Amino acid sequence: VQLQASGGGLVQAGGSLRLSCTASRLTFSMYNMGWFRQAPGQAREFVASISWSGGTRDYVDSVKGRFTVSRDNAKNTVFLQMNSVKAEDTAVYYCAAGRLGTNWSQSSGYDYWGQGTQVTVSS
Repeated sequence: VQLQASGGGLVQAGGSLRLSCTASRLTFSMYNMGWFRQAPGQAREFVASISWSGGTRDYVDSVKGRFTVSRDNAKNTVFLQMNSVKAEDTAVYYCAAGRLGTNWSQSSGYDYWGQGTQVTVSS
């Protein structure tokens, strides 16, 4: 199983960025997907999750109204649209896939992880 995250980069505060995560060697449509982030010196933090069907989405409070998680099961890809970014959004962003977990805001709910993509917001 491989999760390949991309789309990170340097963006000015107030700008937008779209992250993508493409999965291979798993039945993508059967997996719930999550985005987490980790800033230097901090623990990994839940950002957003989306159910296998796309019908249920969840966000950490700090990104609600600014970030949108979506998925395209035909392309085995999950997206994180980041708008109105802030300096505190700077982190390495990871995507994750899970089937049988019950708490999608916890790392333990996921079976597979991508390698991460760096997002840096300049103020």
